[in-house]
Amino acid sequence: MEIQKVSIIGLGALGILFGHQIAKNIGSDFSVIADQQRIEKYKSQGVFCNSQVCEFSYQLPEEEQVADLIIFSVKYDGLEDAIQAAQNHVDEKTIFISLLNGIISENVIAETFGDKNLIWSVALGMDTIKEGNRLTYTNPGMICFGEQNGNDYSPKVKAVKDFFNRVGIVSEINDNMEEKIWSKFMLNVGINQVVAVYGQDFGSVQKPGELRDMMIAAMREVIPVAECEGVKLSEEDIFYWLDLIDSLDCSGKPSMRQDVEAKRKSEVDLFSGTVLKLSRKHGIASPVNKDLFEKIKALESDY
Repeated sequence: MEIQKVSIIGLGALGILFGHQIAKNIGSDFSVIADQQRIEKYKSQGVFCNSQVCEFSYQLPEEEQVADLIIFSVKYDGLEDAIQAAQNHVDEKTIFISLLNGIISENVIAETFGDKNLIWSVALGMDTIKEGNRLTYTNPGMICFGEQNGNDYSPKVKAVKDFFNRVGIVSEINDNMEEKIWSKFMLNVGINQVVAVYGQDFGSVQKPGELRDMMIAAMREVIPVAECEGVKLSEEDIFYWLDLIDSLDCSGKPSMRQDVEAKRKSEVDLFSGTVLKLSRKHGIASPVNKDLFEKIKALESDY
């Protein structure tokens, strides 16, 4: 099994970041699936990654050109539309990867395409800033991926690893991706929300103080919720993420802070909204996430 033709749906920060890297290495075998209006916008205004023009090929959803690998990199509220847009680009061998935040996108994709060719994945460590059609970053991060659970490195996992190696994307195979995705979710619940409400950039939570303590408290509230859902997280996960946070460019900003500044709808429902929903389900108190949820909703209501 060899991956040759690759398509991506969604040119947000991760779509541009990884799309640019792939396009540089496989040329026209890489394409962006988008509707006509978006394609015209991308072509007329250009798409830029660290000031370099992204040389993307584009396909309409109705075009019937099958991809070996489809990467979903939209916001969660665009996932259903992205799944529909992918329908004509899929056959029985197409592999699917989701780079969405949260803990449910793989399950949503599997409802349509099944889980046979689904790879569980999460993007880690990048410090991207996206303004309009321009992306900047200093750390490209990596993609961690594998089977949902277990260390059976199937042909599809090996094929994706070989492809990432070929195009220069840093990646790592993980043998418990469900836990890894929950762990990344815990990070987003903390850093995205606290910086969105109270901070300006990563630097605001890299130093000891009230904001860093609040971020840790928000992350800590995910641990008992995850345990009730059958996923084991611990304080060690928090320490891991603190080390990563401290390595980021202090002037960078998490995606939710960028959403607030641009007056866009944020992913608060995916972060504290999910924590609160599961907390109610299991009878657990999550006061820090409740406060952050209310404050972010208030910010959005003022747009």
